[in-house]
Amino acid sequence: MTDTTRTPSRAALPAWLAASLMATAMAASMGVIPGAQAAAAPGEDRYTMADFAKVPKIDAHVHLHNADPAFVDAARRLGFQVLTINVDYPDFPPLDEQQRVAVALRQARPAAVAWAVSFSSDTSDRPGWLDATKQRIDAGLRAGAVGVKVWKNIGMSLRDPKGQLVMIDDARFQPLFSWFEARGIPMLGHQGEPHNCWLPLDQMTVLNDRDYFAHHPQYHMALHPEMPSWEDQMAARDRMVAAHPKLKFIGMHMASLERNVDELAAFLDRFPLAKVDLAARIGQLQYQSQRDREKVRRFMIQYQDRLMYGTDVSQPPQQSGAELLKEVEPVWRMHWRYFNTEETFKVSDLEQPVQGLGLPKAVVDKLYHLNAARSFPTAWKAAR
Repeated sequence: MTDTTRTPSRAALPAWLAASLMATAMAASMGVIPGAQAAAAPGEDRYTMADFAKVPKIDAHVHLHNADPAFVDAARRLGFQVLTINVDYPDFPPLDEQQRVAVALRQARPAAVAWAVSFSSDTSDRPGWLDATKQRIDAGLRAGAVGVKVWKNIGMSLRDPKGQLVMIDDARFQPLFSWFEARGIPMLGHQGEPHNCWLPLDQMTVLNDRDYFAHHPQYHMALHPEMPSWEDQMAARDRMVAAHPKLKFIGMHMASLERNVDELAAFLDRFPLAKVDLAARIGQLQYQSQRDREKVRRFMIQYQDRLMYGTDVSQPPQQSGAELLKEVEPVWRMHWRYFNTEETFKVSDLEQPVQGLGLPKAVVDKLYHLNAARSFPTAWKAAR
């Protein structure tokens, strides 16, 4: 019997990177679509494509599972530091192995690598789970972890003894989140899925979602009305954050509010300590900017202190650093082009070209570097 409750780590799939690579190559072969980059507004300084490798950058959402630092070294030559995040995801190596690799990379390249610890929720209804989980996280923090990842299996696959799904605001987790809050430990929260997951295929807004769910109907929530709705997932997450007003909450993947920057703005207004990363949801920004570019640009400028760049790229244990870089560098450059230029070009997630946002340098510096550095003050310590 198919398990309809188990959802994958979507953007870590090779298909995502393959699609991005193909579209980037197509765009390169086509050149810039007519419409030269517009001049910056008076007093507004911008980066160009020539600045890409020169500007300090942090990819604040990767999953590295190979302890060889070759990829990290190559990324540094392009100006990147990384945050590698452990996840309680069954298609990744076991958590202990993820942690071993993260610690090894951090020890080998402390100026380039930071990492986030995670934990299993499988036995969260049993005595001793809370103490054991705190001990695990404490050990991770002593080994250099800068935050804790809490994944969407809470809300989408974890069940109680009666078979009911356990949501993120369940009472069993509140002492743990209060402990994060009291100790100032950042919580990297991935709750729910993109809104497209609950839509019919022909209503999905980006091509990679449409392709993925067409080939994985067991994970397509529109086909499983017995599962909680997107609204249910967001409401549970918001109740949890509201119950912990001093929690340093970082919403992964635009806090699953990627469909509309107005909804994300309302979330950020409601929770003034919260921040979000853009990992694996930049295509959703591009979709919106096709329809109202200035609205998306205004959002990026207004909330410039609350946004962090990330990709969600994943390195399998057997993949070399050179192979991963070959996949990731075109994606990094495509994103840089979108945020920094006003060129019009083809991207992997959309059928029609998109025009870049041409953000000011000060906004790009926060998006790509400063906000992550401020959010994780003990990270990349050897670099300062």
